[in-house]
Amino acid sequence: MALTAQVHFLDGTLSLIHIPLSLYPTLLQPILRLLLPQSRGSPPDLNLDSLTLDSSQHGFLNISITPLECSIVCHSSWAKTIFEPAIKQLPRDVAKTVIISKDDYVVFSVISVGMDAGSRVADLTSPLALANIPLFFITTYYSDFILVPVKDRQAVEQTLLSRGFVFSEDNDDNFPFTSPYSTNHGRGASQGSSLNEHPTTAQQQPPPPSAIPELQERTFDNLKKRNVVPYVEQGLLLVQCSGRQDNNIIGGYSERPSTFQTNGHGSRNRHSAYKPCWADTVDTKLYTGLVSALVSQPRFFSITLAQDDPPSLLLDRELVGIFGDSLVGATTEGGVSLVPIFLDLSSLPIEATGIVSGVAGTLVKELKEQYGVVAEEEDVGGGRRGRGSAQEEELELSFLSTVRAGAVILGEEVSIKAMEALSKVLVREGK
Repeated sequence: MALTAQVHFLDGTLSLIHIPLSLYPTLLQPILRLLLPQSRGSPPDLNLDSLTLDSSQHGFLNISITPLECSIVCHSSWAKTIFEPAIKQLPRDVAKTVIISKDDYVVFSVISVGMDAGSRVADLTSPLALANIPLFFITTYYSDFILVPVKDRQAVEQTLLSRGFVFSEDNDDNFPFTSPYSTNHGRGASQGSSLNEHPTTAQQQPPPPSAIPELQERTFDNLKKRNVVPYVEQGLLLVQCSGRQDNNIIGGYSERPSTFQTNGHGSRNRHSAYKPCWADTVDTKLYTGLVSALVSQPRFFSITLAQDDPPSLLLDRELVGIFGDSLVGATTEGGVSLVPIFLDLSSLPIEATGIVSGVAGTLVKELKEQYGVVAEEEDVGGGRRGRGSAQEEELELSFLSTVRAGAVILGEEVSIKAMEALSKVLVREGK
């Protein structure tokens, strides 16, 4: 299959944080700090790099609350200086339940051409899965993002280049690499417990699968062995949407000059260059809705901030109303409702590979067979037959990786058949 996909690595190194839902209220303050401007009293070693507030760039940030966990992907400096001190305040046995990844991660976005809506997730992740590279996958309103361990970045680049992926010219060629073929990376923390507590040696790591069918078979064998059972949260419908193009949450400082200046008595006079602060530039409707949603401890809420993209949200449809008119693509009536199918992966180590690709690939293949959609382009009557009927758009599949779980996101009607397909291969007889 010929693919055209451009890869762009985003700035900064990231940490993964798992917070049990029982501790979400306790750790809400550091979570909200991720969305507030850096104060003058911030720790001196808070090196935010790509998450600076004197720039409109957001680096990368994902906050996801699901029925299984609160999952955060943030700049490593935030994990170290904001979350670790908060975790230290917890009783020792409680602190162990909060997980911060020992390894750092990098994230890249993929702009794809020639991939159908259903197969996109599997097509983007299968090359890395076949190379035994662990990954996390986050679909947003505009882009697909893949997180991989920093130590595997060079192996990722070589793997994707060999499969025809193109890297954008502004990627940092001087990125410091460690061993590109290391297999000692660890799903299941630093301050509390370690995501890498169960290191996998090269001898323990199985050889890479030779082809997609073997990859899928291994994936489901592994999931069944760990008793991973798909389930749907009753009554939960999602909407995927975006903030408007000019929305700002982190709040870059504007260079807009002011016509006022401060006199000696503290009042402002005209004709000075006043530099607006975060409060002058933030989108107040979007920000207020976001804080309201987080404070409510929602059933499902995921926000992704990434450089060059407007804020992207995947949220419980019941929450849309609190955002007013600050969202694009969201509606409380009509429109497309999405259903998440959850997979609790807490029993798997983080180095488990092929989960996203194996699940997505198997599911899409099964659904296309049921809906009679042509999987690939074929020569038909001297011309090219397309990738299927209009029904194919209904088969669009998205994926949200969180620290200890995964969610397959599908249309409401398609999700019923998807649950049947997954249950057939994962649920043991008699259960």
